[in-house]
Amino acid sequence: MLERYFIRPDTIDRIRASWIGEPIERYVAGLTERGYAARNVFRRVPILMRFGEFACEQGAQRWEDLPGHVQSFIERWLQQRGGPRVSEQRRQTIVKEVRTPIEQMLRLVVPGFIGTKRQPAPNPFREVAPGFFAYLREERGLRATSQAHYAHHLRYFEAYLERIELTELRSLSPPVLAAFVADRSPVVCRTSLRDCCGVLRVFLRYLHRSGVLPTDLSPSIESPQVYRLSSVPRSITWEEVRRMLAAVDRRAVVGKRDYAILLLLVTYGLRAREVAALTLDDIDWRRERLRIPERKAGHSTAFPLSTVVGEALVDYLRHGRPQTADRHVFFRVVAPPAPLTYTAIGARASHHLHRAGIAVARAGSHTLRHTCVQRLVDADFSLKVIGDYVGHRSPSSTEIYSKVAVETLRRVALGNGEEIL
Repeated sequence: MLERYFIRPDTIDRIRASWIGEPIERYVAGLTERGYAARNVFRRVPILMRFGEFACEQGAQRWEDLPGHVQSFIERWLQQRGGPRVSEQRRQTIVKEVRTPIEQMLRLVVPGFIGTKRQPAPNPFREVAPGFFAYLREERGLRATSQAHYAHHLRYFEAYLERIELTELRSLSPPVLAAFVADRSPVVCRTSLRDCCGVLRVFLRYLHRSGVLPTDLSPSIESPQVYRLSSVPRSITWEEVRRMLAAVDRRAVVGKRDYAILLLLVTYGLRAREVAALTLDDIDWRRERLRIPERKAGHSTAFPLSTVVGEALVDYLRHGRPQTADRHVFFRVVAPPAPLTYTAIGARASHHLHRAGIAVARAGSHTLRHTCVQRLVDADFSLKVIGDYVGHRSPSSTEIYSKVAVETLRRVALGNGEEIL
């Protein structure tokens, strides 16, 4: 594998002659399999060679001894290349550039080595209520994303209890719960605060059921009143859509990918999760159809494949998508190749909206979804047709768009309203 990157035989011989030559070669093979660019190999192998020499000088004799010398090698590297005038941000960059290849190699050859790799955050209250998330999964049937939603709010509750030094959950009381809700209310919107209160009620009922709390405190949690249809969908004009699409640099791989994603979002009103889940099997080129399976409403939708969307997809699939056996359509552009997540889809939509200078609250994939619906409303489609088109679970979800049916509302204001009714 080394011959693929290094031309001179003496360079290859020097690497293999190193006492960690085998781990380095295994690491290079792993980088190649995962699609890393050659420049990454050229940059990382010299670091690994110097690390091996340093560890040997410090007395390391086995691969298992290497983890104990990582931090001291990084400090030596900083002294030689950092210098006293280097900013803290630059120091962190240097540390990352050195630590990453070393720890990646050690994970291959040292059993059980983890290093500083970021680990998933542990579930909150795992010691006092270890079965809560199993209860959410097994009894309530919640998906992983819903469980993460519970964990998000409960981490803030756990941190608040630590801050006020309340260590025993049996000491919980309605005033403490009310104080936590009051502490969260200035930093979250009303809907998020309502969701937080709902999570707390479920958690408190579980604590009472499992015997941690002597009484059920869930009735003491009062949610803020959130009025239905009180907001207006955040959409942008079609001229702004054109401006956003025109600003995408389609010469680059990331531009080809993002252009196809943006077109899917604004043409079909798809959710970010639906775009992320698209596979090659969902595109029927012969019949010119695009299938969206497992929508939020529990059904699938088949759309006619727009010529513009089809051309953008073809351009990305031919000149941008990595060669992989995975059937997902959209992938990361950096190694290792992995399908884009729905959060990445939303982040890319937000990036291009801001880059085009479009001012909109909470810019993201749903902005383009709302824009698609606004376009349908302006074209005088019925709310039932619009709801079916964008995959609403209930007709009530589409009612909010009656507030942006400007032409219909204008006719109501100018006349007696009988024709509309």
